[in-house]
Amino acid sequence: MISGDVLAAMRARLTAALAPPRRHYRPLWVERRAAGWLDDARAARLAPMTDVFAVRDDGVSFVAGLADVPARSHALDRAARLLAGSGDLTPWRDERYAAAPDFGAAPWFELERAAARFFGIHTYAVHVNGLVRRDDGVAMWIARRSPTKAIDPGMLDNLVGGGIAAGQSVAAALTREAREEAGVAAALAQRAQPAGVVHLCREQPDGLQRETIFVHDLWLPADFVPEGEDGEVVEHRLVPLPAAARLIANGDGPDTVTADAALVVLDCLLRHGAIAPDSPGYLALDALRRPAVNLRTHR
Repeated sequence: MISGDVLAAMRARLTAALAPPRRHYRPLWVERRAAGWLDDARAARLAPMTDVFAVRDDGVSFVAGLADVPARSHALDRAARLLAGSGDLTPWRDERYAAAPDFGAAPWFELERAAARFFGIHTYAVHVNGLVRRDDGVAMWIARRSPTKAIDPGMLDNLVGGGIAAGQSVAAALTREAREEAGVAAALAQRAQPAGVVHLCREQPDGLQRETIFVHDLWLPADFVPEGEDGEVVEHRLVPLPAAARLIANGDGPDTVTADAALVVLDCLLRHGAIAPDSPGYLALDALRRPAVNLRTHR
């Protein structure tokens, strides 16, 4: 049973953590579509790069000649390296994301992952709830991120979670991350059940996070013990669903769950009935999974 106090704290913490952007943004135009969004300060950082960008009040566009995917991607790589050299990006990952009209569509360009939020492109990730059926109810595996991670170091996380690189399928990303972060064999990872998506659009220190997360549930054997292989996870703990609710309600201290993972846990609690539909604030919690965001363009 999840108490009303925990539900209220959960709603307050996630409403604040997932708050929609408040600044004014300029679109990064490609083929008359907004491929990304930059606030005024970041748009100003691009203005001197006149061999790549044309920066105006109504948006940022690529200069003439950068009219195809390889040309845009190469120019953006040069721009991203300049930004990284001046300390404007999180640590370099050597992994590219695709910016495209829709997931899986032909991309407008590819971009180094560390620059994705700077340019406000729409990114995609896959997260997995590691679930175990026990005599006392359902329990969930929670991971702790390494203190050396570029984003959210040392915070609690889902059992499996990671970005989907350019050209990678959801299934391939899930299988890779499950092995690296929890030691889940491919045959077991392939049993993960798709459970829909959740969305985030929020301001972060490194830019605008616009992300869709493909959520999965993976029912694990009672004797399975996760063990990370890549050093990005330093701890795993198995907690009952009410304890998972208390963790995502916690917005401060060493046992704080990342906002992304907290949203995925909330989604799981709602789907599996751990939060009853007549609980106080149920509809407000449910709405957090589908934020209505209208970015304010520059005036």
